[in-house]
Parts: sequence; structure tokens; C-alpha cells
Amino acid sequence: MKHNFGAGPCILPQEVFKQASQAVLNFNDTGLSILEISHRTPEFQAVVDESVRLVKELLNVPEGYSVIFLQGGASLQFSMVPMNLLASDKTAAYLDTGSWASKAIKEAKLFGNVNVVASSKESNYTFIPKDFTVPEDSAYLHVTSNNTIFGTEIFDFPKTSVPLVSDMSSDIFSRQINVADFGLIYAGAQKNIGPAGATLVIIKDELLGKVDRKLPSMLDYKVQTDGGSMYNTPPVFSIYVSMLNLRWLKAKGGVAEIEKENIAKAKALYAEIDRNPLFKGTCKVEDRSRMNVCFVMENPELEKPFLAFATERDIIGIKGHRSVGGFRASLYNALSITSVHALIDVMQEFAEKHG
Repeated sequence: MKHNFGAGPCILPQEVFKQASQAVLNFNDTGLSILEISHRTPEFQAVVDESVRLVKELLNVPEGYSVIFLQGGASLQFSMVPMNLLASDKTAAYLDTGSWASKAIKEAKLFGNVNVVASSKESNYTFIPKDFTVPEDSAYLHVTSNNTIFGTEIFDFPKTSVPLVSDMSSDIFSRQINVADFGLIYAGAQKNIGPAGATLVIIKDELLGKVDRKLPSMLDYKVQTDGGSMYNTPPVFSIYVSMLNLRWLKAKGGVAEIEKENIAKAKALYAEIDRNPLFKGTCKVEDRSRMNVCFVMENPELEKPFLAFATERDIIGIKGHRSVGGFRASLYNALSITSVHALIDVMQEFAEKHG
């Protein structure tokens, strides 16, 4: 059995893979593949409707918000957010907590004034800044809830009077959130939603159509919400598999139940990192991500041997990002605690040989 700790595209439940593979051959007994069915058919409209309904149910999305599936990944949202929310006479506030946050800042500067209210860049993003002020006249405050590369996560979101925008690509559906605290949430699918190709956007309706600039139709949230995720041909397969995955999550007991599992997985792995003399964490303890556990070795010369040792034992995808080095174990929803214990066993076995 392969234990897939890859950061994304990542692990999905086996039952979802089986259902999706069947639909590739014959979708809902239509005699057609999900890959060839028209997105304008009632059958696919039902997929979109159920997907949106599941998002609203699992996240307790209140009235006054729209849920849409777009393309282009979270990276396109780095541009769409300021295009749609940053008026020419306003300044947007950004919290810089990692590579993706800094990319979002770079894109926002193309459309208006940007105020970086705090940053942990000088410490190589090993913590989440907490003591900062957001000017009340800001167009919005943008945060990245979980930093996949550096292994930090925001557990207490900033309290602010301006619309809060969050990139939740790597921790959405992994824990309970209060959607009403946010003006806009976006997330690439390829972590906890489904396969790469779709991007989930949850936006407060009162934020739609507010800027004075002319927008391309494809990049206008109002056009996209009016089109119900189908202004143009949507990523049909990605949305369909996302629906299957959200069904799986609901059947497991929803976000509250998966959060308990995620806490248990992260707690077990961090305990081994802190206990094992060969390894050490890279982030401040209070900001350690539950989704992306980053760690290095006390002796860097042992990193390549450990990676090879782990790979031989079917531990896949733990090599750290080049910005951090070391290792990164991604503990997304579909990864079982059995896989976490398999990694822990490998760490202990390696320590016995090299301790």
C-alpha cells in the first residue's frame, strides 16, 4: 500500500476514485462518459446543483452568499479578487505569510494600492503575524489560511471591520469555519475538494459588481454567479469528482467529524517529530499547520538517506519544497491515520539505525 503525503494534486478516497472511474465509462447509466456529456444537460445541471448544495451544507454557508466553481486555480483568484473588489481610490490590505500570499500581493499591485499590514518573510515564514492593524478604509483584508510550503496555519482569523478575503486552498473542509466572518473565500480543488481543474469561490452577494473598472466577462464574479458556474463550459469532470468527494465527507459526519480526525493525525505526527532526536519542526508550535507538516533533520546529511529509506517503504510525497528543504507530510482529509502511523514507524525505524 502506498501512503501518499503529496501536497497536491493529492490523495482522494478510494471509493471516490472507483465511482469516478465508472462514470468515465458510463455516467448515471446514460451510456455516455462524464467526459463527453454536455454540460447543458439536466444530468450535469444536477451535478452542479448538488455540488453547490453540499458546499453550503458542509460549511453552513448563510443566506446572502453565492457558491460558484471556476477555472484557473487559486492563482487566477490572485488577480480576480483585486479586479472585482479593489476600487481605484481604495487600498487593499494583505497579510504576507508565505509564497502564495506574496504571489497574491504581486498580482494585486497590478490593479491598485496594496498595504502589506504584516509579514513573517524575514523569518522564512515560520510563524503567523498576529499584532497588526488593518486600516478601516481598506477595500478588504486578504489572508492565506494555510501555507502549504512553509507549514503554518491561521487558527484565529483577524477581527476586522473590512471584508475578509481568504485563500483556503489547502485547508478548506478540514475544519469548521464561520463563513459569515468572510466576504470572499476561494480554494483550488486539488487538496480537500477534488481533482485539479476547478476552483471554489464563496462570495458575499453585496460585494458583487462594486468596482468602477470594466471587467472581462470571464473574470467578473457577478457574471459568473449569474451564470451559475456555467457562463462557459465548466471543468465538468473536476466538478463531478468534487461532488463525489463532498458526498464522502458528508457520509463521514461532515466537517466537524473530519476536523477531529485531522487534529488526531497532526498531533500524532508532531509528537513524533518532537520526540525523535533525528527530527525537528520548522515552525512556531502555536502556528503549526494540521494540513502540511514541515520538518527537517538535525543532521542535514541524513535527509537524502531518510527520503530513500521512506520511499522504499511506500511513503510517497514527503520531500519538502525547495524553499524550506527537509520534509513535508500533507495530511489532507482522505489520508487515514493508518498512513500517519506508517510514517511514524518509518521515522522510528530510521532513528534506530542512525541514532
